Amino acid sequence: MMDDEHEEIGPEGIRLTNTFEAVNEMMYKTGMTDGLPIVPPTPERLERFLKETKRKSADVVAAIPPKNGMATVEKIAINAVMAGCPARTLPVVIAAVAAMSQEPFNLLGIQTTTGTASVGLILNGPHAMGMGFSGGAGALGAWNRANASVGRAVHLILLNIGGATPADIDMATLGWPGKFTFCFAENEMKSPWSPLHVERGFHRDESTVTVIGAAGIVEMVDTASNSAESILTTMASSMTIAGTTGVECIMGGGEPLLIVTPEHAHLLARDGFNKAEVKRFLYEHARLPLSRLGKDSRARVKTLRERLGVADVDADLRVAHRAEDIMLVVVGGIGFKSAYVPTWPGGTTSVTVRVEK
Repeated sequence: MMDDEHEEIGPEGIRLTNTFEAVNEMMYKTGMTDGLPIVPPTPERLERFLKETKRKSADVVAAIPPKNGMATVEKIAINAVMAGCPARTLPVVIAAVAAMSQEPFNLLGIQTTTGTASVGLILNGPHAMGMGFSGGAGALGAWNRANASVGRAVHLILLNIGGATPADIDMATLGWPGKFTFCFAENEMKSPWSPLHVERGFHRDESTVTVIGAAGIVEMVDTASNSAESILTTMASSMTIAGTTGVECIMGGGEPLLIVTPEHAHLLARDGFNKAEVKRFLYEHARLPLSRLGKDSRARVKTLRERLGVADVDADLRVAHRAEDIMLVVVGGIGFKSAYVPTWPGGTTSVTVRVEK
């Protein structure tokens, strides 16, 4: 402990006063926290984190919009310390920063939109289990340290390095709890199908992180259905949300995420549905007739479609441009309660990268 007369200068010139409360008050007043207490990033803590990667502390991983702050390994580690991450998870945070900075993800749009969009993380491979990430019961909620802290670290990086301060640059009208943290693993052991990273060309024994532009979550409860077609009909209907219609004239951002619980997944597999067939069914049945929209919204969709050269301006709204664009992961514990995560309708494409030391 530092005595009452002492003040330590931490990394990046952060002043670390003698008490936990004083450090947090200073951080809050300077806009460097998400409103929750942080772990003071002392030089000793930072050194423990930097030992978990082979990269040099000055290496630049990415420029984070909108202010294009340089996310060096050291700055990423500082925010990971502040978020309460276990030191061993630093390579995952670094990988997430590298993934979300890629152009298709459109991080600038996500950082500055008035929508609810936030960065979500999906972990696959050995690191997910070895580092303590959860894909089981309650994986999208509280209690798991790796899930909670790594997702939080990413959002602190968006704030402290990217400069997306709420009501100033981050213009989200409402926001949502996913802006604190949204990170989970796929429950590969309970899935009847290949996991997400294998679908995307990685080996099963490789560890990856996938970033998505999440725009909320909808629980899909179906305890009555005992056939794949019945369950998928419920899921397809749950995905037809008029309020997610965006600039692409579809519902959502074009890569909706379906989080299927193990019990739902095994029932679907029992009836002979593989991932591709599930996606095809959802693509064909998750439709919203234009007649369900108000007249002004209908007119807007038709005008946009005319500009885009769409042949049938009166066609039903879909959730994706292609069946293959629908994302599907198995997550959760006991219960016939899956979830739908629409992606940001402003335009975003998920990115998957390998986690490396």
